[in-house]
Amino acid sequence: MGFEREHNEWLCNHLKQRKGERLDALKRGHGYGNRLFVERVWWPLAGHFHGLHPEYEVKDWRGRSYFVDILWEIGASRIAFEIMDYGSHGTDRSKYRMDLNRGLFLQSQDCTVLYISLDEIKENPSFILSALRNILFPYLLADKSAKTTAERAYSRIERDLMRAAIRHHRVLRPADAARELELHTVTIIKYCRQLVDKGKFRPVARGSSQRIIYYEYIGTLQSPDLV
Repeated sequence: MGFEREHNEWLCNHLKQRKGERLDALKRGHGYGNRLFVERVWWPLAGHFHGLHPEYEVKDWRGRSYFVDILWEIGASRIAFEIMDYGSHGTDRSKYRMDLNRGLFLQSQDCTVLYISLDEIKENPSFILSALRNILFPYLLADKSAKTTAERAYSRIERDLMRAAIRHHRVLRPADAARELELHTVTIIKYCRQLVDKGKFRPVARGSSQRIIYYEYIGTLQSPDLV
């Protein structure tokens, strides 16, 4: 199915499932900017709407509800997309500060928050698309809805390691990853070396012994085979 039909079905399903304030928020919030994002960026990037939620309700540090523009749930990971219009804050410094505080709080709760310029979506969507391909690469590989050649090229552990590296600012330390993934350090190193061979990790050594202390994620989605 094409974008229009998939988008309409996705939106209708969410409208049917909501009531009260959550329904009102969706009707008000999923407007021009959010729709443009899913059409020009998300659809070319993923080709589906699985796990994607428009106007997703979350609680802030005070327990008050607010709504994230778009949130993608994939496994245990949550990635929020906030579509920012230049005039969305106006001259209200309190609203500006509150929005930034909410984003910071979400990230403290293990939710990645990505701020997207509406002007850039309108004028240069290819830049947004390219940047998000790089950021979301490990998650797209793990997405079972996308049966691509790239997905079959990486094992589950390799995909887990790439996601772990992304979560830690593209740096993966074998001992830390072993604890996080509940695997032996020797196993982690083995798969890190395989990712080095595949061009996704770069070993970083220090000291006179040149002992490898961590691996840097350097993967990219520039190749069409990895989209």
